[in-house]
Amino acid sequence: MTSSSIRGIARIVRGMPTSDGAGVKLTRVIGQRQLADLDPFLMLDEFGTDNPGDYIAGFPDHPHRGFETVTYMLDGRMRHRDNHGHEGVLVPGSVQWMTAGRGIVHSEMPEQQEGRMRGFQLWINLPAKDKMTAPKYQEFGPERIPAVTVDGARVKVIAGRVEGVDGPIAQPATDPTYLDIALDPGVRFSHALPDGHAAFLFVYEGAVRVGEEEHAVTVDTHQLAVLTDGDTVRLEGAASGKDTAAQPARAILVAGRPLREPVAKYGPFVMNTREELMQAFEDFQSGRF
Repeated sequence: MTSSSIRGIARIVRGMPTSDGAGVKLTRVIGQRQLADLDPFLMLDEFGTDNPGDYIAGFPDHPHRGFETVTYMLDGRMRHRDNHGHEGVLVPGSVQWMTAGRGIVHSEMPEQQEGRMRGFQLWINLPAKDKMTAPKYQEFGPERIPAVTVDGARVKVIAGRVEGVDGPIAQPATDPTYLDIALDPGVRFSHALPDGHAAFLFVYEGAVRVGEEEHAVTVDTHQLAVLTDGDTVRLEGAASGKDTAAQPARAILVAGRPLREPVAKYGPFVMNTREELMQAFEDFQSGRF
């Protein structure tokens, strides 16, 4: 293995506070002016609060077309319903992978009146040939997300493969990797990623050093590192201050095959042309979702 195959950091960005739905407060990390997108990833939102006023209004009925949403709950409970008859509750540690395809109208509402609500929602683009596919859900409770320990690193495998263990999510178009990684300070974790796949690391607790040891860069809490190309990611848990020296770091590592197709997006619709966007609005307004 040559040193050039180890992924470094192309840039580090912080999310921007925003609100969505009926006023839910969250942080937009991908999909804001510092990082508009990272093909095939269109948006990454982090939500996390102990204040029910920040989330209680939830996300009432809203449409989607042309992409996939991945919701990963860390804390709290969220009920989803859609106009195709699907309904369920996301609990801590669960994952919902929704393919909006040709059109879906759904809601995501808190199933709690108090306590902590925390998690992520990631939007992944669909290729042109799949944008008008039938909508579907893949939903997995925490007991169905495999976890492995590698040299002290604790890894939940949502999508991709670690040490021969496969995550439950598969999507041939983008071949995604989605790992939730916990690292104590000094613990190292190396993971192979397909060369050419876009990849990012988002640290949501503690700090992580990324890259070859002599060139490693520390990524702090609530920072996203866009990774350079290469076939291996090297991570190490880092102390993020004297008061948190013993705090484990937690981060999500996400990668996927770029689609390299034109993107036309507005609000809840992501297509390839302006004409397709206009058709999406017309179909929604005419009740054809």
